Amino acid sequence: MSEQDILVYQLALRKGNLTRRQVSQELGLADAQAAGAVSVLLDLHLLRPKEEPQADSSARVFLPVPPAVAAAGRVAPVEAELRRRLADAGRARAQLSVLEEVYAAGSRRSGTSGFDEILDLPTVLDLIEWLTTTCRTEVLTAQPGGPRAPHLLEQAFARDLAMIRRGVRMHTLYQHTARRHAPTQEYVERVTAAGAEVRTLTELFGRILVFDREVAVLPHRLSIDGAVVVREPSLVLYLCGVFDRSWSAAEAYTPLRQWDYVLDDVKRAVSRLLAEGMKDEMIARRLGMSLRTCRKHVAELMEALGASSRFQAGYLARTRLDVSAQLAVELPATTATKRPEAEQG
Repeated sequence: MSEQDILVYQLALRKGNLTRRQVSQELGLADAQAAGAVSVLLDLHLLRPKEEPQADSSARVFLPVPPAVAAAGRVAPVEAELRRRLADAGRARAQLSVLEEVYAAGSRRSGTSGFDEILDLPTVLDLIEWLTTTCRTEVLTAQPGGPRAPHLLEQAFARDLAMIRRGVRMHTLYQHTARRHAPTQEYVERVTAAGAEVRTLTELFGRILVFDREVAVLPHRLSIDGAVVVREPSLVLYLCGVFDRSWSAAEAYTPLRQWDYVLDDVKRAVSRLLAEGMKDEMIARRLGMSLRTCRKHVAELMEALGASSRFQAGYLARTRLDVSAQLAVELPATTATKRPEAEQG
């Protein structure tokens, strides 16, 4: 309601009733303004017509209605509709729950007990929404592939904040390349302020969501929009172990700055994958970076190695990796043989 609408309501209370003509005369409003204010108050049930419509609408009389009565008239239909929908949802849930035993028996016979395949995105999103809503203690999530779209981050924040406020612990893994992304930086700042923890690694083992260490959601191998839901306890325990090891090796998320040590990790990973013979597209996808950024790293690596081609850069990178590995093996042995002489000296 605007101040003008409130003035019209106050006028109706003082006079006991009013017409649009009175509103214009008493408050100095144009006919259109008076009609607009009366229309707002009628919609809110704060005014009701005293008589049937007549030819001169400006002379039609309206009576004021107490706010509590208006609220009942305005909100009651909405509440009734909500109750009806909740009842429909309860009946549907009860009807579908009858089939749980049938589904479980069928899964046991087919050998797929503990696993569900979902091939369409809307059903996957509904399932994740339900798991998020019913989660009790902890959510583990690994999100490879670099930065996520801003609108997805905004949706995730609303969902994550609701979980955290219920006391659910949240651990999220990203790749180092997500540290450069401004929307991700903002999301992480907000979600960690609420109590979540976010860390990054150069490479991740894959995308996964785990709820209460009881249910894991994995990407489907054939359907880009699909998912596999795992409830088999041993496999879920194994997947949680994989996550926990990666979490222990990861670094707390901070925005990536020039000469950051994390950037060195990324460049070393590019060097290693180049030495393995991977193409730029595969390296970019593996490390969650854009193709342009990957090619920039490769060009810098070629310059540092003095290589004139990707093939030569890969060979030189492989040679250096082999030398580094050999030194790592030999140095402990050399140190061990020299230590007694130092002690004798």
